Amino acid sequence: MSKNDSATTSNSKRKPVVLMSMGVHERKGHLYQVMTHKYITPVVDFAGCVPLLAPTCCGPDDIEQYLDMVDGVYLTGAGSNIEPSLYGQENMTPEKGQDIDRDMFDMPLIRAAIKRGLPIFAICRGMQEINVALGGDIYQKLYAEPGFNDHRENPNDPVDVQYAQSHNVRLKEGSWLAKLLATEEIGVNSLHGQGIKTLAKGLEPLAFAEDGLVEAFHAPSLSNFLFAVQWHPEWQAAQNPDSVKMFEAFGEACRQRQSKQVSSAA
Repeated sequence: MSKNDSATTSNSKRKPVVLMSMGVHERKGHLYQVMTHKYITPVVDFAGCVPLLAPTCCGPDDIEQYLDMVDGVYLTGAGSNIEPSLYGQENMTPEKGQDIDRDMFDMPLIRAAIKRGLPIFAICRGMQEINVALGGDIYQKLYAEPGFNDHRENPNDPVDVQYAQSHNVRLKEGSWLAKLLATEEIGVNSLHGQGIKTLAKGLEPLAFAEDGLVEAFHAPSLSNFLFAVQWHPEWQAAQNPDSVKMFEAFGEACRQRQSKQVSSAA
């Protein structure tokens, strides 16, 4: 076996690596970089990938080096909001936590990942980050906007109740997502106070809430796999066949990217 054949065989056994950007959390006067288990485990269990957690507190200078090491990017939700000045607005929720380090890391990360053709899967805050990074904006107080429902959870409810099915979303007829899930409507949880206002150029809606809010999008003109949802498919994903299919699709996109890179290097 030649050296190239040996390297190809070794690479074929390697699981795809997925970059996950972490976020800030303050505890007893100390700042931590964190990522909750519920986001990590579906990437391992259903996408079949290895997570690589990147601290955002050190700035964006090493983004290209991070991307050299991965086959996909996974943008999770978080308790913080995106800095409104990044989409041309004043802050209407100063009482809500923010994470400017994550903003400053994820915005260039998204653009660089798209430029490289890396698969991207985004959830909740991550979905909003993609929209802002590409020039769109969001409703800061969706619950106060005429015609929209209150999509927030009750903070006093137990976690299982907060993440329980809250409303249905209608999948765009004939879309990639409708074909993936083999249906035109699914029930989802809802834990967000903000939402998509104006979709950025290149993004196409895949699902809508009952009040018309964009709940999922992709970007076929920009990427072979860029998929974002506003709800939380990571929550108890093993008990939700729709969630499993989404993570499996992301994992397959990462494997295809990995295989392409291996072929190019051979």
